[in-house]
Amino acid sequence: MSDLDPRTPVLVGAGQFAERLDDPGYRRLSAVDLAAEAVRAALADTGADPATVAAAVDTVGGIRQFENSTPVASAPLGRSDNYPRSVAARVGAAPARAILDVAGGQSPQHLVTEFAAAIAAGEVEVALAFGSEAISTVQHLAGTAGKPDFTEHVEGTLEDRGYGLKGLASRHQVMHGLADAPSQYALFENARRARLGLSREEYAAAMGELLAPFSKIAAENPYAAAPVERTAEELATPSEANRPIADPYTRYLVAREKVNQGAAVVVMSVAAADRLGIPHGKRVFLHGHADLRERDLMERADLSTGPASVMAARHALDVAGIEAADLSTVDLYSCFPVAVFTVREGLGDLRDLTVTGGLPFFGGAGNNYSMHAIAETVRRLRAEPGTFGFVGANGGLMSKYSAAVYSTTPVAWRAGDSAALQAEIDSWQAQPEARRADGWATVETYTVKHGRGGDRTGIVIGRLEADDRRFIALTHDGDTDALDLLSTGEPIGRRVFVRSFGFGNRVTTTAARMAELFPPRPKVLRENYEHVLVRRDGHLLEVTINRPESRNSLHPAANEELDEVFDAYFADPDLWVAILTGAGGKSFSAGNDLVHSASGKPLWVPKNGFAGLTSRRDMDKPVIAAVNGYALGGGCEIALACHLVVADATARFGLPEVKVGLVAGAGGLVRLPRTVPPAVATEMILAGRRLDAAEALAYGLVNRVTEAGKALEGARELAARILDGSPTAVRASLRIMAETQGIPDPVDAVEHPSPAFDDLLVSEDTIEGITAFAQKRRPVWRNR
Repeated sequence: MSDLDPRTPVLVGAGQFAERLDDPGYRRLSAVDLAAEAVRAALADTGADPATVAAAVDTVGGIRQFENSTPVASAPLGRSDNYPRSVAARVGAAPARAILDVAGGQSPQHLVTEFAAAIAAGEVEVALAFGSEAISTVQHLAGTAGKPDFTEHVEGTLEDRGYGLKGLASRHQVMHGLADAPSQYALFENARRARLGLSREEYAAAMGELLAPFSKIAAENPYAAAPVERTAEELATPSEANRPIADPYTRYLVAREKVNQGAAVVVMSVAAADRLGIPHGKRVFLHGHADLRERDLMERADLSTGPASVMAARHALDVAGIEAADLSTVDLYSCFPVAVFTVREGLGDLRDLTVTGGLPFFGGAGNNYSMHAIAETVRRLRAEPGTFGFVGANGGLMSKYSAAVYSTTPVAWRAGDSAALQAEIDSWQAQPEARRADGWATVETYTVKHGRGGDRTGIVIGRLEADDRRFIALTHDGDTDALDLLSTGEPIGRRVFVRSFGFGNRVTTTAARMAELFPPRPKVLRENYEHVLVRRDGHLLEVTINRPESRNSLHPAANEELDEVFDAYFADPDLWVAILTGAGGKSFSAGNDLVHSASGKPLWVPKNGFAGLTSRRDMDKPVIAAVNGYALGGGCEIALACHLVVADATARFGLPEVKVGLVAGAGGLVRLPRTVPPAVATEMILAGRRLDAAEALAYGLVNRVTEAGKALEGARELAARILDGSPTAVRASLRIMAETQGIPDPVDAVEHPSPAFDDLLVSEDTIEGITAFAQKRRPVWRNR
């Protein structure tokens, strides 16, 4: 060992701790306290004086708990605002640097590898990595009297790396039911079943056979959350205790999150180990490692496998200079069977696939499971010096994979080549996606989610027949035809019909069935609306947003009504001009109803956009915004989507979305810079600058300004001028303007062969206009 560089990293201590609710002497420990117990065990495990080792720690890294892994997570009993330093303080460590790593099951192994590299580079000397979860305790005590308060405030710097969720979820995926891990992984599982040509029963048996040995190991593990050995048949057979979760999963086949567990490791340089008196028999070296990230879910070429995780596992072995057959111990991240199947297939036959008992039985200790795998691997390698152990840590949707090979055999630090492999992965061609899917398609993969009350929802990833683009879609509530196809047949490869709506894509068995579930909406005006007032005056339609109590802000129901109204307007040949305004006189519209957004209720807008206008393509009849008072956020975006704007003297225009952590995504970011000078638009978007009516007029955002309270009157006057002209000519003008807007060369735009010219030349209105002019009389327009 004297030949090693003094900066060679070595793992010298590993510790675990757990408590169950029914344990004698159950202590109701917080996540911080659980981690501190694990750290104490790790410090003692070094074989040196724990206090001396703790005092030497210069860097600590904490793994996030579930309660701070997403922006919407809650901590019912409170939490530390500096988890790493809270734990360090418990054990007498005063590190110069404290890190809170990103979320994901890859985090423990990634952090250990990172610390090892930093030690080899001379940037760190003694590091401590740890994580914990107290989910069982929190859920058990949250609603009780005298519940503990786990809130802590600790001074000191914190390198908070954020959630690390980029690419792991999207608003579109959440809208289609892909917010929970079982549903997401079930898609991979069913795709794999189809690739292998297995029946539902055969695949269920295979999952049971895979995980039954895991339960046996968990049954012998003193730290396991569910130390019960189960047979393959018991695991694969639905029962009251083993209820269906998301096809093909039952409860026993998925990660168990209700745990109280902590684990920690101590990593340092060989020089520090020598100085602190760490016995040589305690030292475990990192022989190989890799960290790779898979393409995002909808971009992947094949949803039945995870090539990046296999590449990471193989590269870790390559760096170590060994084959999979040389491994004495293996722990594959086992949140769901497919995560194990995938790596096992990539590496070939392996011996036992877990050292802990796996996430369904040992327990899914939040993001920290693999820290337990490392700790147990260390224990086993020390018992068999010279052997090799493999740890594979998975995060996200088989997205991030961190792999490592450990041994007591001393070895110099090897950097590896993960960066080059990642570049290769990033170069793979992404599959095209249809966010709005319409038409016949085939099922690529699927799952059916099962609620506790017996309700079911189908989720389909499919391919459109027209262009092979991939899409996500849900079944409609109560659509037994679609659910029967997904639940009782072999749906992958079957033909289905999909249709897009503002609230997402819906899939069923046939076009006729889709028409039954979603009958076409008549494009006519109703007598009454809940959130909108409608007034028809000859060829003029006046529409009023009637929610003055919320400053005419819009929620899904109001948006849907406006979409319906404007569908009727554009379809009615007797309506030639529309005016949109807001009730109450103080606000045209304050945009999105943030109170509704914060309520947790479903959020969506029609396909035609905010107010049924901001994403509407064929606006070939004039819409005038009569802006009284505030037009903010979505309200400003609605005004920008209208052809003409009349504002009263009190009008104020602005896009304050950044002030509440949002962006003007309903057209404001696009239309405003095309309407007002770019510098003005940028200031409005980034700094929340508001324009008053006079400024808006000067910059060309509005057409005219009226006295206070007179915007609607001004809009009516403008509408009258438009109505004085030919409605067919007005419609043709709008069409040609829209068609040529994107043509940069003026002559090319002038020469653009628009069908609108041809339609106009044979219209009755054109003949009437020319005839009336020659006869020196007012024309009588017929809009045809």
